[in-house]
Amino acid sequence: MTRRLEKVKGVIAQEISKIILYRLQDPRIDLVTVTRVDPSPDLRMAKVYVSIPCDERSQQKTLDALRHAKGFIQSEMASNLKLKNTPSLTFYLDETKKKSNHILQLIEKAVTEDK
Repeated sequence: MTRRLEKVKGVIAQEISKIILYRLQDPRIDLVTVTRVDPSPDLRMAKVYVSIPCDERSQQKTLDALRHAKGFIQSEMASNLKLKNTPSLTFYLDETKKKSNHILQLIEKAVTEDK
C-alpha cells in the first residue's frame, strides 16, 4: 500500500467517525467505533469496519442503520474531504475482538487441562 493511500485511509476513518458521532441523528446508532477502513487502490470503494459493544441483536440493528445512512455519510464526506472520488462505503462488523477473546478462552482451557 502506498504512503498516500495509507494517509487517505486514516483521513477517511477520522471523517466517518466524526460524521457518525456529530452529524447522524439516528437513535439506533450509539457507541459505534470505526476500527479500520480498507479503501480500494482507486478510492472508488471502501470497506468500513466498526465495533459495536452490545448484544448481537443490537449490533445488527446498528449495522442496518449505518447501512441505511450510507448515502448521507458519503455526501458529508464528499463535502468535507477534497478527493477526486468519494468512495462508496460498505459497513461491516469488526469481529476481531470477539475472535481474539475466543482464542484466549481456548488457550486458557488448554492450559488448565494440561495441569
